Amino acid sequence: MQIVPSIHALRHPFRIPIGPGIALDRFVYSYIVYGETITLIDTGVAGCEAQIFDSIRSTGRTPSEIALIILTHSHPDHIGAARAIQQATTCSIAAHPAERAWIEDVELQNRERSVPGFATLVAGSVQIDNELSDGDSIELEGVRAGELQVIHTPGHSPGSISLFMHGNGVLFSGDAIPVSGDLPVYDDAPASIQSIQRLRRRTGIRVLLSAWDDPRKGEEAYRQMDRAVEYLQMIHEAVLASAGMGSPDPMELTRKTAAAIGLPPQAVNPLLVRTFAANLRVRNQKSLLTDSTRESVEE
Repeated sequence: MQIVPSIHALRHPFRIPIGPGIALDRFVYSYIVYGETITLIDTGVAGCEAQIFDSIRSTGRTPSEIALIILTHSHPDHIGAARAIQQATTCSIAAHPAERAWIEDVELQNRERSVPGFATLVAGSVQIDNELSDGDSIELEGVRAGELQVIHTPGHSPGSISLFMHGNGVLFSGDAIPVSGDLPVYDDAPASIQSIQRLRRRTGIRVLLSAWDDPRKGEEAYRQMDRAVEYLQMIHEAVLASAGMGSPDPMELTRKTAAAIGLPPQAVNPLLVRTFAANLRVRNQKSLLTDSTRESVEE
């Protein structure tokens, strides 16, 4: 899918095994940015390199022109094909320093953040060549309006980043903006709200390119951010209601909360347990909304 002449979106379907004979159907986007060389924003899961290479060849370019992979964070569906792509092209890898440990040692990530089917989703570790911090600029030669501004958007993970291309108003948000009604994944609930709020205040967004959502254009991009904020607040209230005054069993709390917010039983997995636990860490905070966030949602 061509977003603008220099940016193509690739939708990668994949499956997460969650039990004997049971799998959760998911998809994730990666983005190809064409200039004098080629830049990839995220890589999908292991095996997605074939689709990426085929897409590049279909434009008359070659995979060997890939010079840079920017990883918005370290989770399996974003780094899964990075090793294979780097081995085929010798490209550089860039990411936020807070994601370095899990990108460079995927077994460490697997131990510290259990994901069903992890070994099938990630081809292996890669080394980060360039660290990206908030406010950094990445100049993409030969790309019209091709400067990317790095925006640190933690919450989904400590080193999650978004990227804004000022010249054409394209915002790559990774997983910073959850999709209302879909599987929520984050480590820090207040930080997630604050990151969405920060992106929501940015003017000039013409296209929102998320990893777990189809492209959103114009005002729909801002409405999507508002819906994400409302969803996170609804989840927070549901977790607190399910927890009551005691310290419930984490899995039972997850089942009750998932049912309360309309998620199917098969969505209950270690990632969801981890997400709802993030809300319990701030259980003394009934609302995640700051005044400025509330104002944007109510507009």
